Amino acid sequence: MLAAQFMALLDVFIVNVAAPTIGSDLHASGADLQLVVAGYAITYSVLLITGARLGDRFGHGRVHLVGLALFTSASLACGLARGSTELIVFRLVQGAGAAVMIPQVLSLIQRAFTGEARVRALGAYSAVLAVGAAAGQVLGGVLVDADLLGTGWRPVFLVNVPVGLVLLAAGRRVLPRDGGWVRDGAGEGGWAREEAREGGEARERERALDGPGLVLLGAAVSLVTVPLVLGQEEEWPLWSWLSLAAGALLFALFGGYESRLARRGGAPLIAPRVLRHPGMGLAVLRIAAVMAVNGGFLFVLTLHVQGGLGYSALRAGLTFAPTAVVFGVVGLTWRRWPVSWQRALVPAGFTLTAVSVAGVGLAFEGGDGGGAWVYGAYPGVGAGLALAFSPTLTRALAAVRPEDAADASGLLATVTQLGQLIGVAAFGTLFLNRLESLGAPEAYTSSKALLTCMFALAATAALGAVSGLVLRRR
Repeated sequence: MLAAQFMALLDVFIVNVAAPTIGSDLHASGADLQLVVAGYAITYSVLLITGARLGDRFGHGRVHLVGLALFTSASLACGLARGSTELIVFRLVQGAGAAVMIPQVLSLIQRAFTGEARVRALGAYSAVLAVGAAAGQVLGGVLVDADLLGTGWRPVFLVNVPVGLVLLAAGRRVLPRDGGWVRDGAGEGGWAREEAREGGEARERERALDGPGLVLLGAAVSLVTVPLVLGQEEEWPLWSWLSLAAGALLFALFGGYESRLARRGGAPLIAPRVLRHPGMGLAVLRIAAVMAVNGGFLFVLTLHVQGGLGYSALRAGLTFAPTAVVFGVVGLTWRRWPVSWQRALVPAGFTLTAVSVAGVGLAFEGGDGGGAWVYGAYPGVGAGLALAFSPTLTRALAAVRPEDAADASGLLATVTQLGQLIGVAAFGTLFLNRLESLGAPEAYTSSKALLTCMFALAATAALGAVSGLVLRRR
């Protein structure tokens, strides 16, 4: 499950460093290239909660395998595409496959493990989730630079095919097909059927699909996601702002509809009790903040090292290796740290992130490679993001009831993806605007634009810690 999660996350970012090669090979326009990069994220974001509910209705293991098959097939089609239009369509399908398979990971963790085993599983999940972002940049640079058999950019998609086939074969043997299977408390003896907590009729009602809710939420996420992805490329035209406003309105309508449906005894797409769960609101805020910082940091640093410093695709990708490695190590080990530290980990993580991203900006301020200071700041970013993200996710899901696993996983997966999109859109816009400010290229060099963005990212991380403390008191 985590291998499939990692593969899907790679494809959010792996195309970034391959984009210039794709554009020259397929003679793609700027808008075409933007859709090649962003089409995956659009369908992925829009369909995540729908994918979670499909798993609740038809069985998380079964739906995961269907999504994995769709993702693998679309990856093959992307790698063989002969034109930009084909590649855009297949990227949309690839994102849909990821949206179907990914929510099942959290749902199965919630249903399959209890106690310390669940904490360990969520720690591994958290590490994979954000390491995949940086690893995508690294692997993309390696594959493009290698130019295997003269295939250029195509291996960034084709690499998914053998991995997907192996995972499909393994998944058919080890994954439960029914949605109501849980690992027994002792962690022995395979899978045992979960007893219905509220009666068979209530369980079937909870697993029913909420058609109007799906339409409202899908439209709302689409209206927010599309301008975030395409706004900078199109220089933020009027339609992008109208789309964002319409998306906010539809989110409000969706919330009202779901509340009324729950009061009537129906099966809302996201159960209101999940949103009212102690700590869930704070978790949503913090996850959105840390993912916005993560997405913005990766994006603007890529723009700087490739555009400003002229790094190759391989060198640009390897730039993120220290951040990815430290994130993974901290994400897997934080729960073993002293008990007296645990409550302070998340605020400390946001604070360390703020200091470290500011340090990256200051290290590059001179317009060179950053020197030794930058290699101290990169691990700090990884450690800070891991401490801000992993304990937050684990604590938010630790007490969620198994029957609410699909709702909680779909909600947090969507927040994670939207947070990254917001970070890329907001901080990417800031970086590019700084480059063009005052109409004079020398007014803001790439390094000065990067410094401005890093300070903005540091402020966002600081707000993540402070606002969390305020909401906890309330």
